[in-house]
Amino acid sequence: MTTLNSPVPAAPATDPLEKFFAVIPAGGVGTRLWPLSRAAAPKFLHDLTGSGSTLIRATYDRLEALSGNNVMVVTGDAHRDAVCRQLPELSDDDLVLESEPKDSGAAIGLAAAILYLRDPATIMGSFAADQVISPVETFQDAVREAIYTAATGKIVTIGIKPTHASTGFGYIRTGASLDVPGAPSAHAVVKFVEKPSEEVAEQYLASGDYNWNAGMFVAPVELMLRHLKANEPVLYDGLMEIARAWDTPDRVAVKNRIWPTLPKIAIDYAVAEPAADAGDVAVIPANFSWDDVGDFAAIARLNNAREVDAVTVLGEVGRVFTEDSSGIVVTDTKRVIALIGIQDVVVVDTPDALLVTTREHSQLVKKAVDGLKAKGQTDVL
Repeated sequence: MTTLNSPVPAAPATDPLEKFFAVIPAGGVGTRLWPLSRAAAPKFLHDLTGSGSTLIRATYDRLEALSGNNVMVVTGDAHRDAVCRQLPELSDDDLVLESEPKDSGAAIGLAAAILYLRDPATIMGSFAADQVISPVETFQDAVREAIYTAATGKIVTIGIKPTHASTGFGYIRTGASLDVPGAPSAHAVVKFVEKPSEEVAEQYLASGDYNWNAGMFVAPVELMLRHLKANEPVLYDGLMEIARAWDTPDRVAVKNRIWPTLPKIAIDYAVAEPAADAGDVAVIPANFSWDDVGDFAAIARLNNAREVDAVTVLGEVGRVFTEDSSGIVVTDTKRVIALIGIQDVVVVDTPDALLVTTREHSQLVKKAVDGLKAKGQTDVL
């Protein structure tokens, strides 16, 4: 068996695609989408595109062509039933339930540890449950390239070619082209950089050397865990203890004992950034459309959103009436909503909470959530 201290093995004789296992972290409340997205019903459980599929179902479907049923979902205990309804084909052994949020380092790290103990040659891919991507075929082509690149001993991120100078995303500085059979787009990663100022973002866009960091990683599980062990040994030890009990009757008891003690850290800081400094990270720059649906303004950008005049509507279109208005309406009730003479408005109507703001201020919705939490009004969160 490969050990975590041994050199990364050469690419196996078998097709690396046969060793691929998709991991879907499904966490986070999506507070900028309150009151639609809440602790009990986070955004990945909603259909935010009008496509008929929730975000997590759509994520599973676009990965299935590459992974088949080799899919693991990491989510909160509270979402077990909803996730199982959305993904009835998911096996119990591949549903990892968090008793409390511990950030992506623990979530993705535990998936890597479980998969490593089952088969140390596994190549895992981590893809968030709450992203909107099209066209699917272009995404799948990029993931295939990432798998072939990972098989050479790299942690691979899929970078999104920026369409504008965004200050809301982290960036990946792209280095020299890599000679990887089956992955003509593969490049080395020089470094990851934090969300920039507008001036710096303009410079990144003009240089052509930077891609948005969408948080997608494809890597040999052995290499992921080796970097995790080196950088976060306490987290690594705890995750390995849970993983060793995972396929035994002691799974729940060990997880419940260890999980609350684990440190919180993002996978970027625990693995990706140190690995990039060590020269172990590659990037596949990709041209597909990608949206993390970070606020209500994002809904208007989605391909399948419907419009009533100049108002984007999600929900009961027939119950929304407009006159000389523009903006976004998300309705989860049977109430009639009438907009008259109001521009760039955002209205979100649910049975127990109503949000009214503007598209310009939609990123500030999180402040309302924080304020309600401070006042103890958690029943609507």
